[in-house]
Amino acid sequence: MPSDQTQTADLGTYCRDVAARAKAASAKLTTVSGQQKIDWLRSSARLLRENAAALNQANQQDLDAAPDYGLTDAQVDRLRLTPDRIESIAVGLEEVAALPDPVGRVLDSTVRPNGLRIDKVCVPLGVVFFIYESRPNVTADAAAICVKGGNAVILRGGKEAQHSSRAIVEIISDAAEAAGLPRDAVQLVSTTDRAAVGHFLKQSELIDVAIPRGGEGLIRRVVAEATMPVIKHFDGNCHVYVDAAADLDAAEAIVVNSKCHRLGVCNAAESLVVHADIAAEAVPRLVVALNQQEIEVRGCPKVCELAPSAVPATDEDFGAEFLGPTISAVVVGSLDEAIEHINKYSSGHTEAIVTTDLAASEEFAERIDSAAVVINASTRFNDGGEFGLGAEIGISTDKFHARGPCGVDELTSYKYIVHGQGQTRK
Repeated sequence: MPSDQTQTADLGTYCRDVAARAKAASAKLTTVSGQQKIDWLRSSARLLRENAAALNQANQQDLDAAPDYGLTDAQVDRLRLTPDRIESIAVGLEEVAALPDPVGRVLDSTVRPNGLRIDKVCVPLGVVFFIYESRPNVTADAAAICVKGGNAVILRGGKEAQHSSRAIVEIISDAAEAAGLPRDAVQLVSTTDRAAVGHFLKQSELIDVAIPRGGEGLIRRVVAEATMPVIKHFDGNCHVYVDAAADLDAAEAIVVNSKCHRLGVCNAAESLVVHADIAAEAVPRLVVALNQQEIEVRGCPKVCELAPSAVPATDEDFGAEFLGPTISAVVVGSLDEAIEHINKYSSGHTEAIVTTDLAASEEFAERIDSAAVVINASTRFNDGGEFGLGAEIGISTDKFHARGPCGVDELTSYKYIVHGQGQTRK
């Protein structure tokens, strides 16, 4: 629906119409073959490359408007489309195309003593309502994994990326029609009115799951208002713990990469934890390495004593998701104390340990209560693409239904199909 039409149409009616068309599209997707979905994704990737100039032109409109929205440098970086990022989006679609189609996969099959065969079969969730921040690549990723899993998706992107997202959706929708998929399988909400989110969250008879991806305020609003299940994560306070048995060369590389590779993402490290036995050597070295990347370190008294450039941390700092050039740091007396500190302040997203002690790594992995535990590697690897999922629609810190990167498989459910030969129950 064109944006000028939504200005005159009743907002509630518009939202219900979008949801109804998504529901109808999800029903049609049950008859679409796996090969059609592959053709759609590959064609979309090709068209994105061929239309790179038009995508850049649309993206420039968003970049030009960024100052009006008060975006930080990190947020502008997430918004920007470059030739490499357009290529990455296209490659991501091709990777999703190459994934096994989960729909119809038999997860389990048993034959009962009475001869009944009971198959547990993978099925789509149905209609996904996805609310997300200003990252154009997420528009394509979400469309790809939702439809690959047999779901229709309603995309409610941030207004800051509206031109970029619209250009991407037009391309992949054209490709969908050409491949025999319903065009309404992917719909971008055309109004920037925030009240639209509330209208969609009331459509539980048409929308099967809501997935918010953005700031904590947005996610808490969706959880409070949704009448359908929600897959969510509130924030990403990720830790790197440098153990007493750590190789400091590896520790420095992992800490710097975890924090500095990209500042404004949920799997960036926000907290550094160092064992007291190596703190005298490790803390000054790690703080200097972070300072060289223009990162401010907010530390406990021991960190500030060992590294004069560090500033005193508050209790709030230890639980913060900075999404910028700041990291908290603390010295702990034992592995047990490190685990207690992390489990207290963590958001349940990603925690890493750097150690050469196998027993320490195993205990850390067993006792840390987060979606991903990384041993001797960067927190930045908790990502759908890096995990081989092709793409992700988010990284869930929930424990119910889906946890960690949510790819194609996480956007499916199952049903039981029972095969009989005339049996009746006695």
